[in-house]
Amino acid sequence: MSELRGRPWVQPLLIGLLFVALNVAAYLALSSPRGQALLVSLRDYAAPGALLVMLLANATVVVPVPWPGILIPIARQSESVWAVVLAGALGSAVGESVAFFVGRSGRGVVEDTRLYRWVQRQLQHPWRAFAALFLLSAPPNPAFDVAGLTAGAMGLPFWMFFAAVLLGRVIRIWIVIALAGLLAG
Repeated sequence: MSELRGRPWVQPLLIGLLFVALNVAAYLALSSPRGQALLVSLRDYAAPGALLVMLLANATVVVPVPWPGILIPIARQSESVWAVVLAGALGSAVGESVAFFVGRSGRGVVEDTRLYRWVQRQLQHPWRAFAALFLLSAPPNPAFDVAGLTAGAMGLPFWMFFAAVLLGRVIRIWIVIALAGLLAG
C-alpha cells in the first residue's frame, strides 16, 4: 500500500480497469443466449429495470456498478428506448441525491482540493451552479461526487441540484445508448 502513495495514478487506473472489465463481463453475460432469454422475459419491465440499475449504480460511491453493460441490453429489448433513457436518468438523479444529502449533513467528507474550491465558487451563483452541475453530471467522471457533496454542504436548493443532474443524465444515457446504435432507427 505504501508503494501506491508514491504513484497516485495507480489506484484510479486499477479501479478504472476493474470498471471496464465488469462492464464487458456484464455485457457478454447479457448478450449470451441465456442472458437474452432473461432480457426478453423482462421486456415489459425495461424502464423500471433501468431506473433501478441506475439508482443503484449512482447511490454507491465506492463500488463501481457496470451500468452501460447492463443498460444497453435492457434498451435493446425494450419497445421504447426513450422510456429506458428517461427512467435511467431519473434513477441516476435519485441515486446521486445520496451524495447531496451526505453533504447536507454537514460532515467534512470532501477533501480541500482545487476541484472542490472550483466547484464551491461555481455553486455560489445560481445559474453557474446549475450549469456546473449539469456539465459535471453529463459526462462519466468521478468529479461529480465532489460536486454533489459540495452542493449539499453549501445548502444549494435540492430542486436545482436534482433538475441539473436529471438533465445531465438524460444526455449521458442518451449518448451511451446512441453509441450502441440503438437510436439509429
